[in-house]
Amino acid sequence: MTAGTSDTIRTAESLVLIAIGGFAGANLRHLVGDAVGGASGTLLVNVLGSFALGFLLYEARYSGVISRRSRIVVGTGFLSSFTTYSTFALETVGFGIYGVGYVTTSYALGFAGVLAGRWLALRLDGGDRR
Repeated sequence: MTAGTSDTIRTAESLVLIAIGGFAGANLRHLVGDAVGGASGTLLVNVLGSFALGFLLYEARYSGVISRRSRIVVGTGFLSSFTTYSTFALETVGFGIYGVGYVTTSYALGFAGVLAGRWLALRLDGGDRR
């Protein structure tokens, strides 16, 4: 196998992993949207996704046991489809002046989710790195 063939296979594998994760994430977001509609559902998926991405990436950094493939399927595929920036932006515009509060709340909870995910990864790793 040549280096070019190996790169092509690796690229195709990444695309398939992203598609699998994306399919699952988009369907779960749809289910959450049905259960918790409107801006509350969008806020929920974005905060949960921020927490999960924070945990995934910091766990990968601290423990080193999360593979490149897992990061691709979960981080790039699943969580990118589970969370939604476009719906967040559309809802924000629809709120008019009250959109400022929605943006502030969404960003504050999203950052808090990432920090909570990092905190959990640190606790599971048993370390106190920052």
